[in-house]
Parts: sequence; C-alpha cells; structure tokens
Amino acid sequence: QLQLVETGGGLVQPGGSLTVSCLGSGSPLAHFSVAWFRQAPGKEPEGISCISNEGGSTHYVDSMKDRFTIYRDNAKDTVYLQMNSLKPEDTAVYYCNAQGISGSPSWGQGTQVTVSS
Repeated sequence: QLQLVETGGGLVQPGGSLTVSCLGSGSPLAHFSVAWFRQAPGKEPEGISCISNEGGSTHYVDSMKDRFTIYRDNAKDTVYLQMNSLKPEDTAVYYCNAQGISGSPSWGQGTQVTVSS
C-alpha cells in the first residue's frame, strides 16, 4: 500500500519561491502518476499539475503553468512542486495524489503553504 507524505510547506513572502515535496513509501513511486492539488480555506479543492510515472509527461492548470513546475526523482520516490512568484491567493494546504494502473488513489496529509508579508 502506497503511503504519501508531503513536506516543505511554510510561510513565504509574496513574490517568493517554495518547493514542496511528496515522498512515497510502501511501493515504488515510479509505478504511479502523481498530481498536486490544493485547498484554500473555505474553497473547493483545486487541481494544480500532474506528472506521468516516468516523468515524461506533465500537465498544468492554465492559471498556474507559468509559475509552478512539477518534476520527480523516482530514485528518491519523490515528486516535487516548485512554486515561484507566490501570491497571497496561493495560500492553501497542498496535497499530492498518486494513481497506479489499478486500485484506489493514495493521498497524503497535506502541507500548509502560507504566502504573507
């Protein structure tokens, strides 16, 4: 059973950068495509980006594709989301989700990102 743990959240000033990580354990993360989502207080969850299991294909929500970059290091069982030019409206809990060929998706517990001066 794949387990996911997100880390790297924190407080960052507007215009700053932050990279959050999603570490998999229990199964090789290379067997899974991975997506990042976020949920801001009082709002619905929002998809951000996804990456194929070998990293050869990535997709982004249009509103974030110029500022966010998803990448992975399967040797480290980790998928990253690099976020640049952060805005206060990027404040949210960031979650990763992994989906294999079969079975239910796995979710992490989330990591809080706060963009504030």
